[in-house]
Parts: sequence; structure tokens; C-alpha cells
Amino acid sequence: MILLETKEYALLAAEAATEKKATDVVVLDVASTLVITDYFIIASGTTDRQVRAVAEEIEHKLKEAGLRVIGREGEREAKWILLDFGDVVAHVFQPDEREFYRLEKLWSDAEQLLLAVETEDAAPVVGEESSSS
Repeated sequence: MILLETKEYALLAAEAATEKKATDVVVLDVASTLVITDYFIIASGTTDRQVRAVAEEIEHKLKEAGLRVIGREGEREAKWILLDFGDVVAHVFQPDEREFYRLEKLWSDAEQLLLAVETEDAAPVVGEESSSS
């Protein structure tokens, strides 16, 4: 098994969310702002079933890559599921909860990674963009 860099795990989580048709997938580099984690992945699902499916896919893909979840919250109602992998934390919301908590605004100083448009052999990131752009 090849161990990935933290950024690669974050991008893999974003890719997994996209594979389950999550919308508005965002990866924030919060390492310079928070001491408890390096990356937030934020994604939306339209129903509780989709939110669960997205969260399960993220957990599955990261586990396959050698990173196990150390904490999870919100699975029962599936309005906001949080998966804590240590240096990577995934948040999967239903739209109303995402709008209410507004994590992107709360962490607006964090750098946002650009995700590639899906193609069969595209890398998950084409570059980086500062939050001030």
C-alpha cells in the first residue's frame, strides 16, 4: 500500500464525493488556521440517502488508500455527516444545513483547492487558488 500525502487524501475524498454525485464540492486548506486538521472537504447531497452514500464512499475510498476514520457524527439524521480522519475532515451536508452553517464563509481565509472537471484520466487538481482571488 502506498501512503499518500495529506493533500492527496483530501483530493481523493473530494473525488469520492463527486463520484456519488455530490454537488458544490470544495476542498479548503485550513492548516494555517487550525491546529487540529489540515483540510476540510465540504460537499452537498440533496437527500439523507445521498448524504449517507457520499459519506460512505468517502470513508471507503480513504480506507482503501490507508486512512481510517477516527470519528463520525450525524449519521442518524444525515443532514450533516462529519467524518474525521485526523488531518482531513469531510463535511457532507443537505443544502439547508450547509446554508445555515456556512463553513466556507466561516473559513473564508483558507486557501481553496481547485478541482479538475472530471475526465477519465484527469488529475483531481489542476492548480490552487487563493481565497483572495
